[in-house]
Amino acid sequence: MIGKVTFMSRLCAGHFLPHSSIILPMTIKTQLNESMKDAMKSGDEVRKRTVRMALAAVKQVEVDKRVELDDAAVMGLLQKEIKNRRESLEEAKKANRADLVEANEAEIKVLEVFLPKSMPEDELREIVQAAVTETGASTPADMGKVMKVVMGKVAGRAPNDRISATVRELLQPK
Repeated sequence: MIGKVTFMSRLCAGHFLPHSSIILPMTIKTQLNESMKDAMKSGDEVRKRTVRMALAAVKQVEVDKRVELDDAAVMGLLQKEIKNRRESLEEAKKANRADLVEANEAEIKVLEVFLPKSMPEDELREIVQAAVTETGASTPADMGKVMKVVMGKVAGRAPNDRISATVRELLQPK
């Protein structure tokens, strides 16, 4: 019994298994928690506030849906938060609010750290072109079929608005 407790406590604590060199990668949620701890220790108020907001958004969705979010869902939430910040950034620029512009830019930088490296435009275009060929799409009415295929392949490496713009562009009649 004691052996099982030790094994389970190691497993739950995120340690690697005994007699094994396999270390499980950290999830995005774990990375967010670690980043918040580091920000609290270092006194980085912007990072602490931003990461705390992201964790609250994750927790809210988990409570509402009664499920634990996987990395793909957390990436989607982070992309949504970045999109919100960009919209706020535009509004702040229109209102000549340099303080809000600076704050939103800082928060975007903090959130982008947790997302995978953004996909280059030419790679996205290749994936969309392959999906158009695969689905036999030829008109903008077929956009949903193409988006379904592309979203599975891109997996959070490009913003949804950029993906849909590329699909729309390639499906436009010439």
